[in-house]
Amino acid sequence: MDQRLLDTIDELKTQRKAVILAHNYQPAEIQDLADFCGDSLGLSIQASRTQADVIVFCGVRFMAETAAILSPQKTVLMPEPTAGCPMADMITAEQLRQAKSEHPDALVVCYVNSSAEVKAESDYCCTSSNAVAVVRSLPPDREILFVPDQHLGRFVEEQTGRKLILWPGYCSTHVFISEDEIEQARQEHPRAVVMAHPECSEPVKDRADALLSTGQMLDFVKDSAARQFIVATENGMIHPLKKARPDAEFVPASPRGVCPNMKKTTVEKVLASLENLQYEVAVSAEIRAAAQKALQRMVEILPAK
Repeated sequence: MDQRLLDTIDELKTQRKAVILAHNYQPAEIQDLADFCGDSLGLSIQASRTQADVIVFCGVRFMAETAAILSPQKTVLMPEPTAGCPMADMITAEQLRQAKSEHPDALVVCYVNSSAEVKAESDYCCTSSNAVAVVRSLPPDREILFVPDQHLGRFVEEQTGRKLILWPGYCSTHVFISEDEIEQARQEHPRAVVMAHPECSEPVKDRADALLSTGQMLDFVKDSAARQFIVATENGMIHPLKKARPDAEFVPASPRGVCPNMKKTTVEKVLASLENLQYEVAVSAEIRAAAQKALQRMVEILPAK
């Protein structure tokens, strides 16, 4: 990596009173230059607690929107404005309103991987690490409409014993990982522990030793005596896992476990974002207020991991 670029970024961070956040799926060089790395909601909460005036969010759009919801007084920038999330795009606010009209007594639990407008139509938000706790906290006599990830929803159903109304959304990167690839990886690494994200398909999850969010994966490997791990999530996660356990070997479950949107961020784009204060992500006051209520209800149940 060009040290001159990094030095210029550091100078601009000071001038702009900026902080750089990077999701665990970002390219390794972006994670290394960031002030904070983590999952989307954890990063947004971290940003709201800093004294920075500017947040440069290296991730995808719904993540930057969440930061804007939680930090309305700060300027939130995305280095790459076209970095979206196909799963978040699988449901719109209008579609959710229609589903709510069909299930008028249902509570809406919305995965944080969704647009600000969809969050604003929801009763509760959740993350992959606390979705089970959120659903368990809700009245047993109420229907629950769970959007947009059907695979996380099925995991929650299994853990809670509650039948959910599932929206048919999914993460294309996680469903690319196949059960055959898990079996092949096990054959090649028979002593390895298989960690899978709840966004994976059910056959993959059935073959995993542990179903974990990205934050939970980091905690898991720190506490585990195992020396080899097969990782069934976006392959950018290998980088922070290696940092957490440099003595262990981490094997990506599939070469197809790559989110193209997460890989759009470059060091040069981070520099341009700071130089030109581009590209700002803003959420209207009305949408922000409604979405913040859903996020706050989640945090009151169990802080995100």
